[in-house]
Amino acid sequence: MILGNEYRKLLLVSMVMVAVATFICGKYIFKNGFERVGWKWGKLKYYGYAFGLAVFLWLAPSLLERYLGWYVAVSEVSVVEYLKIFTTSFLITLIPAFSEEFAWRGYLLPNLRDKYSNKKALWIHALITWVWHLPVVIMMGVGMGGNMAVSIALVLVISLIPTVMHAIVFAYLWSRSGAIAVATVYHSAFDEIRDSLEESVGLGALGQNWQMLVLTILGVYFMKKGKWRKN
Repeated sequence: MILGNEYRKLLLVSMVMVAVATFICGKYIFKNGFERVGWKWGKLKYYGYAFGLAVFLWLAPSLLERYLGWYVAVSEVSVVEYLKIFTTSFLITLIPAFSEEFAWRGYLLPNLRDKYSNKKALWIHALITWVWHLPVVIMMGVGMGGNMAVSIALVLVISLIPTVMHAIVFAYLWSRSGAIAVATVYHSAFDEIRDSLEESVGLGALGQNWQMLVLTILGVYFMKKGKWRKN
C-alpha cells in the first residue's frame, strides 16, 4: 500500500479541515461568499464521464497488467468482494472529497479568475494544490526506503507535473459540468478505486504509473483545447 491506514485517516481529516478554513475565509475574513461554487447536481452524463475516467485510470491498467502476466495479485477477491470494499470507502470519502473540491475548485479558482486570466488562474490553483499535497508526497518518498533525501527529491520531481495536470482535469470537470457534485464524485471514485485495488489485489508498475501519463496528457489537452466556462 502506498500510504498506511493511520496516515490515510490523518489525510482525510486534513481534507475536511481545508473546507473549514475555506468557509471561515469566505464567510468571515474576505466575505466574498460561495455563490460560484456550483451548487447544482449537474447532468447525468458528467457523472458517467467522472466514473469512466476513474475506471480508465486505475482499473483498466490493473486488469491489463494481470492479463498480460506483468503482475501477480497479492490475493484474489471476487468482483462482489471488491465492489463491497469500493462502495464502503467511496461513500465515506465523499465528505473529504467534497471538502477539497469546495476549497480548490469551488472557492479558490473562481476568485483567482477575478484577478488573472483563466490559464494563469488554473496554473496558480494547480500549484497550490500540489503544495498542499506535499506531506503525502514526502511520506511516499520516505516509504521508498534507501537514501531518504534522494527518495523524497525523486518523488517530488516525479509528482509535480502529474499532480498539477490532475488539478487541471478536476477543474475541467467542475467547469464543464458546472457542479461541484460531479468533481466530488470523480475525486472519491479516483481515490477509492485506487485504494480498493491496493487493499485487495494490489497494484503493479503499470497500475500505479499509468494514471500519471494519462492525466498529464489530459491536463495539457484541456489547457490548450478545452472549452472552459466562465465563473
